[in-house]
Amino acid sequence: MRVAEMNWMQIEAQAQRDDRCVLPLGCVEQHAYLSLATDAILAERVAGEAAEPLGLPVFPVLAYGMTPGFAAYPGTVSLRMSTYVAVMEDLLEGFYRSGFRRIVLVNGHGGNSPIMTLATEWMGKHADASVRLHNWWAGPRFQAAVREVDPAASHASWMENFPWTRLEGVAMPDAVKPPFDAPAYQAASPPKKREILGDGNFHGRYQRSDNEMLALWQVGVEETRAAMVESWP
Repeated sequence: MRVAEMNWMQIEAQAQRDDRCVLPLGCVEQHAYLSLATDAILAERVAGEAAEPLGLPVFPVLAYGMTPGFAAYPGTVSLRMSTYVAVMEDLLEGFYRSGFRRIVLVNGHGGNSPIMTLATEWMGKHADASVRLHNWWAGPRFQAAVREVDPAASHASWMENFPWTRLEGVAMPDAVKPPFDAPAYQAASPPKKREILGDGNFHGRYQRSDNEMLALWQVGVEETRAAMVESWP
């Protein structure tokens, strides 16, 4: 259930029935020919589809994240780590005050992953709370399914090219992009990173069939749902 379609009284009652809630985490950054909001779109959608059969409330996606490496690409917006930590701590406190004790962060952007350090510190002050960070695209089942289709897959490649991340009127190159020089990229400034990457695809094909992508999507949804259910402390 989407929190955007609930009122405060319904949230209060829901937290009394089930102390789990879900927050998708995204980012606004270059994704080559795909939407700048790809990570936010995917995180919010996979969280919503995974949570729906469980009846868990999904808060609106935190669309902005930490992506300083792509700062030289127009449209990329990166929060400072101090800003992101402060926002996340305020959000966790808000969930806690609302009665939620098991919080699932469905993350769509690798640069946000360090936030689990803050979540662990926060749990030290709230011993009855539990926070789980699920990097949905990096789950072992999803990654195994990706490799079965095509192991050459990474940021802004076919792996993120779903019908809901494409842009109308934007044609995809019919090509396979070769891998870049990873050590040089890691040590480069944002302008140099752009020079190394070019259009922004890390490597691999730009698009695969919708049948393949929708099958992969179902794996991601099911694995995300399992993260909401299984192995809580």
